[in-house]
Amino acid sequence: MASTQRSTRLRDPLDGLDPEQRTAASAPRGPVCVLAGAGTGKTRTITRRIAYLVRQGHVAPTQVLAVTFTARAAGELRARLRQLGVEGAQARTFHAAALRQLRYFWPRVVGDTQWDLLDGNKLRLVGHAANKLGLPTETEVLRDLASEIEWAKASLVGPDEYPTVARTRRRDIGHPAERVAEAYRTYEALKNERRLLDFDDLLLHTTAALEEHRGVAEEFRDRYRCFVVDEYQDITPAQQRLLDAWLGGRDDVTVVGDVNQTIYSFGGASPRPLLNFTRRYPDATVVRLERDYRSTPQVVELANRVISGARGRPAGTRLRLIGQRPDGPRPTFAEYDDEPAEAAAVARQVRSLVDTGVPAGEIAVLFRVNAQSETYERALAEAGVPYQVRGGERFFQRPEVRQAMSTLRTAAAAESRTSAAASSAELPAMVGDVLATVGWTPRQPSGGAARERWSGLQALYELAEELTAEFAALAGQRPTLTRYVAELEQRAAAQHPPAVDGVTLASLHAAKGLEWDAVFLVGLADGTVPIQHATTDEAVEEERRLFYVGVTRAREHLALSWSLSRSPGGRPHRRRSRFLHGLVPEAEVPGRVRRPSRRRAGARALCRVCGRELQSTLEVKVGRCVDCPSDLDEELLERLRAWRAEKARELKIPAFVVFTDATLVAIAEQRPSDIHGLVSISGIGATKAERFGEDILAVVDGTAAGGH
Repeated sequence: MASTQRSTRLRDPLDGLDPEQRTAASAPRGPVCVLAGAGTGKTRTITRRIAYLVRQGHVAPTQVLAVTFTARAAGELRARLRQLGVEGAQARTFHAAALRQLRYFWPRVVGDTQWDLLDGNKLRLVGHAANKLGLPTETEVLRDLASEIEWAKASLVGPDEYPTVARTRRRDIGHPAERVAEAYRTYEALKNERRLLDFDDLLLHTTAALEEHRGVAEEFRDRYRCFVVDEYQDITPAQQRLLDAWLGGRDDVTVVGDVNQTIYSFGGASPRPLLNFTRRYPDATVVRLERDYRSTPQVVELANRVISGARGRPAGTRLRLIGQRPDGPRPTFAEYDDEPAEAAAVARQVRSLVDTGVPAGEIAVLFRVNAQSETYERALAEAGVPYQVRGGERFFQRPEVRQAMSTLRTAAAAESRTSAAASSAELPAMVGDVLATVGWTPRQPSGGAARERWSGLQALYELAEELTAEFAALAGQRPTLTRYVAELEQRAAAQHPPAVDGVTLASLHAAKGLEWDAVFLVGLADGTVPIQHATTDEAVEEERRLFYVGVTRAREHLALSWSLSRSPGGRPHRRRSRFLHGLVPEAEVPGRVRRPSRRRAGARALCRVCGRELQSTLEVKVGRCVDCPSDLDEELLERLRAWRAEKARELKIPAFVVFTDATLVAIAEQRPSDIHGLVSISGIGATKAERFGEDILAVVDGTAAGGH
């Protein structure tokens, strides 16, 4: 039966398509523009179109070239074409296709030994150029220079034009445009002297070969006669020029895109070719795919509301998704005091989903910048949930974090050789002084790479503040630099497990093209979403589209959250993202979103010593003001620590993953007598209560039996 169904499908590539998909797949040869919303089956449609053209005899498989923007997407195109029985069609990224063509035509165009491809050493060459000009050569500066050179080449902007164009487009990487242009010019000269090519050269040189060598162009155009371009909303001027050279005035091209998902303008991408496609090809077939097969109607409705606020979208390109799946749960919204509280709550919800049967690999936590991952890595580790970080190095593997930790170890060793008590400086000040030697500053710098590096160092500084607050709760103790470094080492060890099929942690950019059953969009505060340096209307609109991409990654479960401060006890100065205005149900906003709490609705957490309202997460955890006297049972605390150490050895996990010091202090102060009392302590959820509750209560009871 299966073979019969397969052969039927192969005989009719239009089988199983909806009316709009069928129209796109069966359109006659010539220009076709498919406006495809998220989850509407664009890959299915374009592969069926290729199969249809081949089956109808309009084109041979070897005459088809399909291009997309990632190797993963190209691989998926090839796999689907094979399933449809289309062998020989090329499906590649722009750069991979250009590299293949350039290597083939190089002897005819250049005539000597092929130049090597500059790959991992690009930053070193940019560094040589910067050094020649007396520019800074710190890694983050070189990354910014390299990214700006890439943007210029992708935008077909040469060194001579760069200063004018950079000012017009408000490019800002922290250096005068003329100096960036000099670095660009010097980099190109050094590269050519050493007979090297970078990835951008692959596009530019292949284009030149086709434009300037008639024989090359004729041979190529005789070979390839049908072109398909995926994710056309993200094409750069350099890629468009190469596509034009491939076409050579012909119009047998199908483009697929969604203006709502243009999120790579910073790299030179532009939706303009998609918007102007019908002007260029007045007779083009235009098809709109709006039936969403990915997400529930509840997720689809929210996505439509997110993008409906977008400005500057031509009417003809606006897509309104129509959900095709059965109903699912409504998206949820939540506000928290601080980032650790938000991460802990998300980890509890993830744990609950996993416990109810949702595979960990079908859950994602998405954030705006990679530096946000560390808080969620730790929270998931504490909840015993496996995870993997995508689209960026894990926090403790990032170069700036590794360098900072090495410097901190040296400083801690020097402290231990003298006297930990000799220094009167507070831990945050000591850590700040050490981090300053590796580039940390109290204020966020300009430049994308510089900001990314700074965010990692800032997270280390804020951990010092957090640790100081925790120790203050422990009867007014002060942490040392040695204790701080030990905490870092413990966290690093806990967050480097073997590769697992776990919850995905990813930036919104890295999530493009992916989907999960459950998605948690976190850190949705103004200044993060939209990002603080999005200062123009165009930049803010791109941030809105990035948020939209995040929403449309969810198939069924979608949770959106934000926090009012970065650290426990911090000033609650943040506001939820402006993109959430009008989206959060009024029932959940009595002035602001109601925080999840174990207390009854409207109840305030009060200090059990003085009766004042508690302000910080740490105070709520221990149930008293930090400066109020502690009724800590020291013997019970020691018993709890001994139990924790034994349990950590048994489970082969760090002790803090079982319970943090602050949680043990809260237990030793409040001495719960039953599960209800235990889960009333902040930081102990249902999962941990079920896992460790009986043990903890036995320790408490044992202490009580001993006369306390």
